[in-house]
Formats: sequence, C-alpha cells, structure tokens
Amino acid sequence: MDPIQVSKYFKFVACVFTGVIVWLLKDYVGAPETGWQLFSVFIAVVLGFVLRPFPMGIMVILGLIAITATGAVSMEQALSGYADTTVWLVVAAFLIAGAVIHSGFGRRVALTMVSWMGKSMLGLGYAITGAELILGPVVPSNTARGGGIIAPIMDSLSRTLGSTPEKQPEQAGRYLSLVGSNVNLVTAAMFLTGMAANPLISKAIEDIYKIDFGWGEWALGAIVPGLVSLAVLPFLIYKLAPPGQAKTSMAQEEARSELSNMGKMGWREKTVLITLAILLILWITKPIHHMGTTLVAWIGVAVLLISQEEKWKEIIGNEKAWDTMIWLGGLLTMANLLKEYGFIDWFAENMQGMVAGFAPVAVVLALGLIYFYSMYAFSMFTAHISAMAASFIAVCFAANGPAMLVAGIFAYFSCLCGCLTNYSTGPVVIYFGLGYVHPKKWFSVGFVISIVQIAIWFGIGMLWWKILGWY
Repeated sequence: MDPIQVSKYFKFVACVFTGVIVWLLKDYVGAPETGWQLFSVFIAVVLGFVLRPFPMGIMVILGLIAITATGAVSMEQALSGYADTTVWLVVAAFLIAGAVIHSGFGRRVALTMVSWMGKSMLGLGYAITGAELILGPVVPSNTARGGGIIAPIMDSLSRTLGSTPEKQPEQAGRYLSLVGSNVNLVTAAMFLTGMAANPLISKAIEDIYKIDFGWGEWALGAIVPGLVSLAVLPFLIYKLAPPGQAKTSMAQEEARSELSNMGKMGWREKTVLITLAILLILWITKPIHHMGTTLVAWIGVAVLLISQEEKWKEIIGNEKAWDTMIWLGGLLTMANLLKEYGFIDWFAENMQGMVAGFAPVAVVLALGLIYFYSMYAFSMFTAHISAMAASFIAVCFAANGPAMLVAGIFAYFSCLCGCLTNYSTGPVVIYFGLGYVHPKKWFSVGFVISIVQIAIWFGIGMLWWKILGWY
C-alpha cells in the first residue's frame, strides 16, 4: 500500500482513538452524558482538521454519522446545521467571489493598485495592502483572495525585479511575501465575509450572549484598529525584513502592461462592480431596511445569475462553496448540539470558579491573549476556532464579560493570530511556499508582528470600542 495512504489511515485511527479515550472519561468529569458523547466526537473531528487524514468535509460527515448511528441525536438534528442562515451566507459569498475572480475584476483591482502605488518597494507593499482592503469584504476565502489573486501577481512582480527564491530572495520577494500574508490576515479579521470560518465566531456569540454580531457590527468594530494595522504593517515589515531594492519602476510598468492587455473594463466586470457596491450599501444600511445579511448576499447572487454575468455551470462548479457548506453546516450542527445538550453550560460553570474575583474586562483580555498564542498549536483557523472559541466565550459569559467586547476580541484575534506561524492558514502556506522567506525569519518576524498587533487592537481598538459603548 502507498505509504501516504498508510499515513492517512494511521492519522484517522489516531483521531478515532482520541475520541474514544475522551468518551471513556465520562464517568470522571461529571458532564451531561449526551453532551459529553457529542464532545468526544467533536474532539475527534477537530483533531482530524489538524492531522488531515481526510478533507474537512469527510471528517465532518463521519462525525455526523457517528453521533447519529450511536443514537445520541436523530437524523433531523444531525442535519439541522445546514438550515442555518450562516451557512448559506458563506455559500453565497463564495459564489459572488467566483464572479469577482472569473470576471477578472479581482485581478484588475490588484494590478491597478500596483500601477498607482508601485513606484517604490514600500509603495508595492501598500499596493498589495490596498488590493486586500478592497477585495476583503467580498471575497470570503482569504485563500482565494490572497493565494489565488494577489500571491501570483506578487510572485510575478518579484521575478520581474530579479528576485527569485533561488536568487536574491531578499531583494524583493521576501518583503512582498511577508506583507501579502500579513495584510491578508488583517482584512480577513476586518469583515464577517473576510474569511470562511468567521461566521463560526458570530454564531457562537449569538448562541451564548443572545446578541447579533452581524456584518455591520463586525466591520464597525474593526474599521479603526484594522486601518491602523494596514497602515503600519508594510512599513514595519520594511524595517524587520528590509528589501535590497528600493526602486520598482519595472514592476510598475509590468502591471501597467498587463492592465493594457486586459483592455477596458467590460460589461461583465462593471456588473460585478455594481453588484458589489449594492451589497456593501445594503449590508451597511441594515438598520434601515432590516434585511438580513444572508438575504442580501443571495440578492447579489440572483443579480449575477439573472444578468448572466455568472453562469449556472460556474455556480454548481464552485467546489469551494459547496465544500465549505458541508463542513461548516456540520460544525454548526455540533456546536448547536453541544449547547443544546448542556456541555457548554457545564464547561462555563466549571470554569467560573477559576475566574471568580477578577474584573470581567481583565478576564476577557487574558483569555484573548491565551486564545491568540494558542494558534501555535493549530494548523488551520477553522480547527483553532472550532476547538477553542465557543468554550472561551462561554467562560467570558460566566465572568460577566461585556458581550460586544468579547465578540470583537475573539472575532478579530481568530484571524490576526495567523501571523505567528507559516502553517496557520491557506494564504500563509501559499506565500511561504513560494520560497522567498526562511522559516526562522518567518517565525521571528511573525512574533514581533503579533506584539504590534496586540498593542494596536488592545490600545487603539479598546479606545474605539469604548467610544462605541462596547464596554
């Protein structure tokens, strides 16, 4: 048998064995029996996200089969997560992102920013940042946005400047790789639709605190510290990993040449642009018209379909959208059932004694820091969020932590923590995989960036959230 297949089966057995061991502890922990049974399966699934014996969708399906076949829940309960509006928001956002990519609009945005700002290496850094900021709200896969649109352009520009992974990577590629990966994390943090797993945080807040932390609230809380982060990062990385080349007129000319080859913006791109503008306006003005975030997203999908700017074959062929629906719907099922069968409440009650006597805001900040640096142990945002977010939020709730402050810190830190490693999320892996940055350099720069990010979001962010009345 293929050694790779053997390795996959060994990892799968490790996941199952871990779940069984957790289940056998039921008599020692005093947790609700059904809740603990669900938790043991959940742990096996999340470990599968880390070890990756199979794709996430397969692990989730196997988990749903396990909790149904053992009689813990009914089939209707096992499938309940797929009726959640959060799942269909993400699916709609992926379908809209497909139009952004297929139409060429995303590539045009990135090249335009480079043609405007790419006169110097620092300018190229801010051009990548600007492209990320524009695409962040409407391309929900940070991997598609960073790895699929911007990273190939960055790699091409670097090579144009004579910097390749084999020859003089420090001239341009090292700097641009670090900028691209880190600003991608900030834009992923700034918008509910900036990263596929963000709705898991929104849903956890809604379930535990009974408040709506939707698209508008998410973006409002992030806008000030997020813009500060985006303004600081290219300059900070310029100092931490200085490029050997200052002038980049060749890269700027290449971007202009590629834009010229693309020609003027066609009707398809214009339709996509108009649709995105309508969506952003409707999301921002939700308090006026009261249409839900998911409904607005599907209005955008309908417009693209009716106008024929996105074909039905492209919709049903969008593998990322339907793959995400499978694993996200299943995860929401498990999260909802853990809450329904008392596991989350049991965990919060048991943790309450540990935080008794501490100021609620201090508890939230301390848990936020632990949550941030625990990312070292995870190789994917989804696994990190699934394993830790709901439990930490429940502890904050038990400690009377302010709802919106808890929502903001765990929402934003879930993405910002990706700066720590070269394996945290898809686009980080892609940028690192280009080969311009040595692992030791990536980790050292990432740790410094983590301190700066925490200073910005705990400093300027806390001030902004105070003004908003979040605590």
